[in-house]
Amino acid sequence: MNSANLISTCYGISGLAILLVMGLALLRAILGPTAFDRLMAVNLFGTKTVLFIAVLGFLTGRPDFLDIALVYALVNFLSTIAVLRFFEGRKAPAWYDARDTDTQPAANAVKEKPDGAAS
Repeated sequence: MNSANLISTCYGISGLAILLVMGLALLRAILGPTAFDRLMAVNLFGTKTVLFIAVLGFLTGRPDFLDIALVYALVNFLSTIAVLRFFEGRKAPAWYDARDTDTQPAANAVKEKPDGAAS
């Protein structure tokens, strides 16, 4: 096996690994418990798409795919910023609470000493 075949095989395997990670990112985007988990999963999917386009460009011998990957990376970044700006001023619905307040103590709770006196 010459070095060109070895390199192509390695890039092919890495392309399959990238596709696997993209599938896991889609799963997280569907099942994510919060909107921000879903947003980060979509951002991860976009980043892995950029990597996959670059690997595909190498495997097919088309270096112009790198330009497409760079444009896609820019669009992915700008869309993530736009969605974050959209959610920045919004309040969560009344039925949704990201924290479980029963199991986490309040941040500004007064701690008591063992004898019952407040500190």
